[in-house]
Amino acid sequence: MHRHSAAAVAAIFVVTACMVTVTSAAPGKCASIVANEKKYTTRYDNIDIESILKSERLLRSYFDCLMDRGACTQEGCLLRAAIPDALQTDCSKCSDVQKKQAGHVMAWILENKRNYWDELIAKYDPEGNFRKRYGYDEDDDEEEK
Repeated sequence: MHRHSAAAVAAIFVVTACMVTVTSAAPGKCASIVANEKKYTTRYDNIDIESILKSERLLRSYFDCLMDRGACTQEGCLLRAAIPDALQTDCSKCSDVQKKQAGHVMAWILENKRNYWDELIAKYDPEGNFRKRYGYDEDDDEEEK
């Protein structure tokens, strides 16, 4: 099991609470949604994260959006735009609920969808800055044996 601080986990999936299907957002709008906001929207803080994690279809849809492999819902677009911003600002725009939900989602992804985690880290932390800052270590599994 990997050890991550709540802020570190939240930084990757800061707006995971936004995982609801609605109409697709135009790809060009994703980049500008978050940059000028002082806080991320709390509109989706009460979403049922468990139902999304249990739905392979929904989870895969959001993963494909984050990896630029598929269409994004409005919420997926918000999430995709928030990840780099959250990494740069140490999740300073996150609500406490978003941090908690993101921690839950990341723990689940690490346990159940490790390939998703690996791809997300490769895309959003190619230089390893996140991993260095929060103590993410590829050898964590080895140390616990």
